[in-house]
Amino acid sequence: MFLAVATSIIWGFSFPAIKLALADFSAPQLIALRFIVAAIPVLFVARPRAAWMDIFLIGLFLFTGQFAFMFFSYELGMPPGLASVTQQTQVFFTVLLSALFLGDHPTRRQIAGMAVAFSGLALIALTTGGDLRLIALAMAITAALSWGIGNVLTKRVAKAPIFALLAWCSLVPPLPALAYSQFADKVPIWSAIAHASWPALLAVFYLGAITTNIGYATWGYLLQRYKTGAVAPFALLSPCTGILASAFLFGEVFPPARYAGMALILAGLAFILLPGGKPPTQSEPST
Repeated sequence: MFLAVATSIIWGFSFPAIKLALADFSAPQLIALRFIVAAIPVLFVARPRAAWMDIFLIGLFLFTGQFAFMFFSYELGMPPGLASVTQQTQVFFTVLLSALFLGDHPTRRQIAGMAVAFSGLALIALTTGGDLRLIALAMAITAALSWGIGNVLTKRVAKAPIFALLAWCSLVPPLPALAYSQFADKVPIWSAIAHASWPALLAVFYLGAITTNIGYATWGYLLQRYKTGAVAPFALLSPCTGILASAFLFGEVFPPARYAGMALILAGLAFILLPGGKPPTQSEPST
């Protein structure tokens, strides 16, 4: 539980970090730089015993797809605090896909708690307009779907050391991102780096080394060890960190309906986490 909460806090701070980085880098440039930083450990850790196709697919969905859609949603006006909420629809995608393809079924309590949390996300979706465009919300939800697929693919490779696995998966995003940047961006990536502010550069380091190498490795370890329904809902805590960080850094304020939606998300998580025994591991039945 401590690792799950700590990971959610790390992820929460990543949302304002993305906004800081996107002030000096385009979306494809940020994807490339983030995962170049995240891939540095491949110089020191051997490739895990996983098929190249598994490495490619995890890198494609967990990293490339998720962050391409998320960063484009930012460029279309998605507020970072709200992005920290909408991204957590990945919880529902992860649980649903795990049940369909891995036979990893959630308990009735977990289903009820996720239903409450989903009602909060639906309430947030009703606030589109003004500062939130529908296309930005659609991009963010697509990013969450890609994240959920990546979670399930990671869970399938249960015997691979997770830190090494995700470091090698980080080799996938930079090439397509750099190719797209070369085609679409007016400012070359090297020029963007040379003129970037220190906050933007520190944000890139945080996203690559802390959020990816530490946050996703810890999350992958938990998904490999425990039932999906016991782990995935903890990600719903990251909006709290994201909202507080965004309010502090950017003065972001939400209308009452969005605060109500966030409260429902937290209420659903609280229901899931009511005392009821330790989270079942993969070898234990889900009760």
